[in-house]
Amino acid sequence: MHPMLNTAVKAARRGAAVINRASFDLDRIKVTEKSPNDFVTEVDQAAEQAIIEVLLNAYPDHAVLAEESGPSTNLHDEKEYVWIIDPLDGTTNFIHGFPQYAVSIALQHRGQITQAVVYDPNRNDLFTATKGAGAFLNEKRIRVTRRDKMADALIGTGFPFRTGDNIDEYLKMFKIMTQSCAGLRRPGSAALDLAYVAAGRLDGFFEKGLQPWDVAAGSLLITEAGGIVGTFAGDSDYLYKGDVLAGNPKVFAQLVALLGGFAK
Repeated sequence: MHPMLNTAVKAARRGAAVINRASFDLDRIKVTEKSPNDFVTEVDQAAEQAIIEVLLNAYPDHAVLAEESGPSTNLHDEKEYVWIIDPLDGTTNFIHGFPQYAVSIALQHRGQITQAVVYDPNRNDLFTATKGAGAFLNEKRIRVTRRDKMADALIGTGFPFRTGDNIDEYLKMFKIMTQSCAGLRRPGSAALDLAYVAAGRLDGFFEKGLQPWDVAAGSLLITEAGGIVGTFAGDSDYLYKGDVLAGNPKVFAQLVALLGGFAK
């Protein structure tokens, strides 16, 4: 395993330990709303601190872009290395004890994602990838599915939950996809949904309005597993645009054909 990936795995497990401890006593967790329906807990913040500590201990001069603390002060020095972190993707699930959430850590090197970890503490599923070296689940090689007909495909999504999100647009997409594929799933953690595409548990995925920390690690898992990630128009600048389609190559092309009209 690449030393930087090794450090990311260690950091993900450290963050997960914080999350696991807290999951035994959900009633006592302090929850605040960043905006309506967009929650953050003390656990998100504590897990993030634990993760950053491990990473910066190993690589003190690296920059950080994290969901709760935002960009580190040195992010603007055109850093070679930037860690992109979501300490707890699926906070709403976590608050309710719904066991579908994950820690997501990616390393960006000169604009390219080069290392990725998505860790699901409930199932002890550790998804990892290093650019050019393939994607793995618990150290076994994973690949996207070969399913080529949208009618047979299981597709993941996330629907709008913040005020100001375009629900009507989503309902149109929902209708198109429901009529086109074998099943639509909305588990509630985009990082994990993308990891599932990489591992062949989903054939494809679409969502609008995601943040870099939702997508960074999962996108490398998918490309290293032989899949494709892009915007709704099929372009490669999805990381900071936040509108994401993903799938095996055949399903990806069909998603672009079905949903390309919703591209910004």
